[in-house]
This record gives sequence, structure tokens and C-alpha cells, in this order.
Amino acid sequence: MTIEAFIKALAEHGIELTEKQLEQFEDYYRLLVEWNQKINLTAITDKEEVYLKHFYDSLMLLWLNPQESYQIKLCDVGSGAGFPSIPLKIVKPELEVTIIDSLNKRINFLNLLVEELGLEGVEAIHARAEEAGQNPKYRAQFDITTARAVAPLNVLCEFCLPLTKKGGYFLALKGQKASQEIDEAQAAIKVLGAKLESQTNAELPGEESERSIVSIKKTLDTPNKYPRKAGKPLKQPITH
Repeated sequence: MTIEAFIKALAEHGIELTEKQLEQFEDYYRLLVEWNQKINLTAITDKEEVYLKHFYDSLMLLWLNPQESYQIKLCDVGSGAGFPSIPLKIVKPELEVTIIDSLNKRINFLNLLVEELGLEGVEAIHARAEEAGQNPKYRAQFDITTARAVAPLNVLCEFCLPLTKKGGYFLALKGQKASQEIDEAQAAIKVLGAKLESQTNAELPGEESERSIVSIKKTLDTPNKYPRKAGKPLKQPITH
């Protein structure tokens, strides 16, 4: 996806980018490639692919699952190189963003990125999701929690729903196997105090690759025992 195609595709969804925002995406790409030589951030480094499979892909949330207001607190779990939260922050500067990642090298990159792009209202935390979910500072504090390509949905629910406030949403960015993952996550969704609201599918422009946004609404307080200790959700996902 060329920059021109990126601008045009977003405009079709009512998103008009300013010169400043375009510069921020350019700087984001430059820093991503530069830092990727030092630490493993992404397997995708071709410019057109980054714009399509990272930037555009992250922003699909804005029209595939539009919330009434994006003037909200968002938590991005296992964000890696900042997806989807940093592209969302660039386009919606009013977002308050908290990023949780378990690798300190990635947090260092994200802090530098936030500074270089001149973004305010972004906090990057070096922690495991299981620890953050039991920390009163972060537990049940967020209107929206997101995760992209981190773990199966039944595991992600235990990472993300404890962080989501009652009435808020956990939005999972998934690929083609989303329906199967939803089936396997039904027990976890219920146990953690939530309900499946919707699954919205779309294809990346110019590609056959399918994307799914799975929207899960937090309806009750998550029981105190969740999330369990670090490593447990991945080894023993909630199944009943």
C-alpha cells in the first residue's frame, strides 16, 4: 500500500490525515525499521507492507468496531512495536493510551517512539498482563482493551478482561481462524464476566487476507482470582 493509497483508503472511511499525522506515520516507519535491526520488532519491513499490514490494519478498528466516543482510556496488551495503539493514537490524539508489554527492550523502543512522534498521554509499562491485571492501578480501569496477534482468544480474555472496566469492551484483532477461537473462548468469556457482542470481518485492500474484530463486552466484575499467576493462562486456558 503506497502512502497515496493509504491516504485514499482512510479518506473512504471518513479519516482525513493532516500533514503532521502523515509525518508521524513516516517517522514511525523509519524508527521501526531502524530499531528492528537491533531488536526483533516485526518480520515486515517493506514500506508498503508496513503501511498495509501494520498501520492500516490497526486503524480498521475505527470503522469495523466504532465506539460512540474514542475520547477514552485504551489499554493495548502485548503491543510489541505499538500495534494497534500507536496508529490509533496518531489518528485520535485525544485517546489516553496505556501499553503493556513483557519485554523491556520493546518498552524502550515505544518510549523513544512516543517521544520522537511528540505523542502525549501514552504510558508504556514493562509488565506481564497477568501482573497488571491484579494491580489496582490498572485493574478494571480501561474503556477499551485491545490485543493483536498475541495469543489464542481464550487466553487473551484472561489477559484483557480483568483490565477492562464494567461496561467497557475488549477488542481482539484476529485473522481467519477467529470463529474457531470464539467457540473455544466461550467458557472464558462467561467466567470472566463478559459476553460476546460481535464479530466483524473484512479483507485488507488488494489482498485476500481476512481480518476479524471480535468485540467482547464486560458486563460483570471479573472474579478476583483472575488473572491467575504468570504463565498459567497460556498453559491452562479456562475451558469450563
